[in-house]
Amino acid sequence: MPTKSTVSQAVLFVGGKEENMKKRKSIGFRWIGNRTVIGIVCILAAIGICFGIAPTVQKLSAGKTTILRVTRTVPRGSCLTEADVEMVEVGSYGLSRDILRDMTAAVGKYATTDLYAGEYLIPAKLTANGADANGILESLTVGKKAISVTLGSFAQGLSGKLETGDIVSVIVYRAKEGAAVTPPELQYLRVITSTTSQGVDKANITDSTQPVTVTLLVNQAQAELLSAYEKSASMHFALEYRGDAETAAQYLAVQEEYFRNGGSHE
Repeated sequence: MPTKSTVSQAVLFVGGKEENMKKRKSIGFRWIGNRTVIGIVCILAAIGICFGIAPTVQKLSAGKTTILRVTRTVPRGSCLTEADVEMVEVGSYGLSRDILRDMTAAVGKYATTDLYAGEYLIPAKLTANGADANGILESLTVGKKAISVTLGSFAQGLSGKLETGDIVSVIVYRAKEGAAVTPPELQYLRVITSTTSQGVDKANITDSTQPVTVTLLVNQAQAELLSAYEKSASMHFALEYRGDAETAAQYLAVQEEYFRNGGSHE
């Protein structure tokens, strides 16, 4: 027969068990409640993203801007013309702020590195200071050469007035034929410099000494022609243009087109 002490212990045990169950239920309800709150917060966050942030991102990615893009290969040191670049509309999202967006920012400038079709232009790839003799010589690329020819007389070199960046055509006179002609291959050549017999370039002459050679920027075919005429004919250098780099580049582009067409002006 159970004693009072045993009954009391049983009652305490049952009561403790019920209390523990109540605590567990309370904790369970709180956990379920927390999960519900977290779920609601997640749903609200998802709605916010869908109807708030996502449209903003979509709007940014759908934005358009006009930038400058290279249309064909431009060798390092070449002066850019309007034919070398184009204005195109592209997505503005994530686009670098350095990309040029104005034609005038590129045309007439010189490439500091080889440029390729489809490339976006940035200021670091262009320079306005490509017109000095050293700059031209240091930027020679495959297919381009510098060659010097002798000025047979004061008059043949524009009376000592040829300057770096001038665009000239070469008039060739052969005594045997008794006629002067301008070979199409030698139209619109760029003067790199003219130099005295002491090796001083025109830009550095400080006295009355006159240049005796002129150095030109040419391709292989032009170099070979000039070398041959140096021995067999006399040459006059007729000034075609002196001025801004953009216009000068247009003359050079005509000459390059001549060779691209296989030696004909089409």
